[in-house]
Amino acid sequence: MQIRMLGPFEVRLRDDDGAVADVPGARLRALLIALALEPGHPVQRTTLVDWIWGEHPPSEATNALQRLVSRLRKVLPDGVVEGQPNGYRLLVEPDAVDAVRFERLAGQAHADDGPRRVQLLREALTLWRGAAMQDVGLAGSAALDAAVTRLDELRLAAMEDRFDAEIGLGHGADLVPELTDLVAAHPMRERLVAALMRSLAAAGRDTDALLLYQRTREALADALGVDPSPELSDLHVALLRGEVGRRDASRRTNLRAELTSYVGKDADMAAVRDLVGQHRLTTLIGPGGAGKTRLATETARTLVGDLQDGAWLVELAAIGAVGGDGVGDVAQATLAGLGLRDTLLGEASDLEPAERLVAAIRDREMVLVLDNCEHVIEAAAALAYRLLGECRRLRILATSREPLGITGEALWPVLPLALPGPDAGLDEIAAAPAVRLLRERAGAARRDLAVDAATLPTLARICRALDGMPLAIELAATRLRTMSVEQLADRLDDRFRLLTGGSRTALPRHRTLRAMVDWSWELLSDAERTTLRRLSVFAGGASLDAAEAVCAAGHDAAGHDAAGHDAAGHDAVEPDRVLDLLTALTEKSLLVAEPGAAPRYRMLGTIKEYATQRLAEAGETDLARQAHLAHFINLAETVEPSLRRAEQLDGLATLAAEHDNISAAMRGALAEGKAQEAMRLAAGAGWYWWLGGHKAEGAELITAAAEPPASSSPVWSTTGAAPPSTRSW
Repeated sequence: MQIRMLGPFEVRLRDDDGAVADVPGARLRALLIALALEPGHPVQRTTLVDWIWGEHPPSEATNALQRLVSRLRKVLPDGVVEGQPNGYRLLVEPDAVDAVRFERLAGQAHADDGPRRVQLLREALTLWRGAAMQDVGLAGSAALDAAVTRLDELRLAAMEDRFDAEIGLGHGADLVPELTDLVAAHPMRERLVAALMRSLAAAGRDTDALLLYQRTREALADALGVDPSPELSDLHVALLRGEVGRRDASRRTNLRAELTSYVGKDADMAAVRDLVGQHRLTTLIGPGGAGKTRLATETARTLVGDLQDGAWLVELAAIGAVGGDGVGDVAQATLAGLGLRDTLLGEASDLEPAERLVAAIRDREMVLVLDNCEHVIEAAAALAYRLLGECRRLRILATSREPLGITGEALWPVLPLALPGPDAGLDEIAAAPAVRLLRERAGAARRDLAVDAATLPTLARICRALDGMPLAIELAATRLRTMSVEQLADRLDDRFRLLTGGSRTALPRHRTLRAMVDWSWELLSDAERTTLRRLSVFAGGASLDAAEAVCAAGHDAAGHDAAGHDAAGHDAVEPDRVLDLLTALTEKSLLVAEPGAAPRYRMLGTIKEYATQRLAEAGETDLARQAHLAHFINLAETVEPSLRRAEQLDGLATLAAEHDNISAAMRGALAEGKAQEAMRLAAGAGWYWWLGGHKAEGAELITAAAEPPASSSPVWSTTGAAPPSTRSW
């Protein structure tokens, strides 16, 4: 049920079919209004009598009130009017009463200095459809008259708040017609007069603004015998000095105009904009090359018009280049981004950079985009925490490969561009964001590039190979100046050598694919690097148990030296640290933790290839592969008996989750001539291949394992039962 009193009185029973309740008579309407203004709360009988009859109540006021309540119950849904010991209560939600909802929204807007203020005020004012309670028609009720006067005053105050907020956002020139009508209706309401003066000045009509002040001053003197308020007089003086006028939009942002269109992230941009409106600190996290900076700047660009002091980009990437990583360096970079030179800071120029920054923006309403925080994460977090605590109208949108880790921080993972499905048709491929980006950037590099039924599947193959990463796709597009689509797709196995030659004006780490991943690698600890490179041997993601077995391979608590190396000279990782290291790598966007009862950790293809190269450079390829093979031999042998028992389905599910790893371990053992290990793995996985629907693959691998002469030893007995004969496959 909806009760509307901000305009023609109306009780709407249901919004879907427009059913309206007929509440006849001024006294019955006054009773409903008195109850509706306190929804869900009991209203005393004496208060209700005063609302309805004012100073002239009937001799049997209580009985008269009961009769009115009985009539009201007949026109409203059952149970809505509830009797209380000393009065009555209307059982409706507060927002079902337009006057109550209006006050709630106006109160929220008054307490909000962010970009949502104007939105809240507009939403509140749209609830008004005319004068409050304009057709109730009850004379002599002082309580009703007071409620009308109060609501009208709140409406004017909300309108004034809205005009002030809109003018602060630079929209003053658009408000002149609306404000002119309101000032004509309320010529001595000085906030409205001041708003119209500022709007006229914003429209370049300074003379009209000065004449308006003169008329208002004379009206106040004639009607009330008073002078204009100090605030209005100060505005008049500022107008005479030329200090009020058009706001220079360039002084509200340092965001550059982009040279390329923004592809495939419109929904993300809308979601991040909402987060910035709801939270004072929002951090975009994701792997390098995922497009965090572009998403942040595109979102900030949409907020410039909603914030009095705009949106500003602070680039932190250069701090590491000069060797600094303290709070002072981040604060100094922020001052530079805002264009706040010492000559503009006055007495504050003698303070430390962080203190100067706080003094400069303490009362400003703006968004700061702190870009590339990962290499100065501690300093960036400390400065953000201080700024948000002392600058109450400030909002921060940060980009980083890991969270800042501040209480109240909202996170938005920036994922690669969506890829077409494996069975997608040509229209679906063409519409996929990753393919759209490749087509657009390639089209700019090569005008004769054909996009047809022959090339679209190949473009999709390129995008899949690059995991949908925007930076990798843009680097690939530049190669199409000198290569065909098919040549590019066939050579992506060597992507780090192929994808070079990015924009000369880009950050150095964005000019080649390898430099992009190198940047993340250099920020890792030794233990994190060891864990990441050893994880590259996994083919289908890694469970925690598998990761512990491989990443801690060769560890001997009594056998590693002071530098943390084992007896063979390899970096040692303690098994009980692996979980913490996996968590750290996930937070730094180098691993993806797939949700589930038992999370699995996987890498994007580009990160996996890079880690594989690093594994070879460290001389740990054999160590990691042997640990990988040993783990999955043990897993297959442990699970194999369950495949012939009541717990067969659980066993099949366990091995199905590791199907890719078992196949990779088997093929690796065969390639390296490890016949004994291959036979053991075949024995453990044989029933899984047979029962799990992988007969052809199982037959191929078992046959290959049986071929070497060394395989003649009786290893099948290690699991207690032979797998099915390959002849039956």
